Amino acid sequence: MSHQPGTIRSFIAIELPEELIETIRKLQEDLRKYRLNIRWVRPENIHLTLKFLGNISEEDVAPITGVLKTATDTTEPFHLRGQGIGIFPGISRPRVVWVGMSGDVEPLKEFQLRVEEGLEQLGFPKEKRPFRSHLTLGRVKGKVEKRILLEAIEQLGNFESDSFTADSIILFRSDLQRGGAVYTKLAEVPFL
Repeated sequence: MSHQPGTIRSFIAIELPEELIETIRKLQEDLRKYRLNIRWVRPENIHLTLKFLGNISEEDVAPITGVLKTATDTTEPFHLRGQGIGIFPGISRPRVVWVGMSGDVEPLKEFQLRVEEGLEQLGFPKEKRPFRSHLTLGRVKGKVEKRILLEAIEQLGNFESDSFTADSIILFRSDLQRGGAVYTKLAEVPFL
């Protein structure tokens, strides 16, 4: 399958419920008080991303949706909650601040692998790093005070959201605009 560059920038993700988005908004407000050199993701733009596809063409949408349908055929909805705060790749070289997930993370990992393997058959390269379910809160811009970042995580690291049910998987289109990324659903596939 040919992936025409410069067409549709896309990714596969689970949408977060409104209540969780609000909880994350409050958490980001608490983190902002530390005045760290971090560009925060707009809460309404935060998803639980399972696979970033990069550029695809219109013709790719149907086969990708087919892979998602096959993967969801045997999958029940996931019960998840946001829990804890972490840093990728680590405190010595902080790049991304994220919220971890708890609940059905093992079944989610298995599901993500099924999606990954199905997409590999369509010609999408498999992710080299193991999948870790997380929600990206913000990205470090240049230098950051590691001591203050550690302090923030110590203070707020016991963060835990209410549990939510993930009952569908979505293929999103991402359009980068002046005000930030705008996401559009290209396909939505419900779990069992």
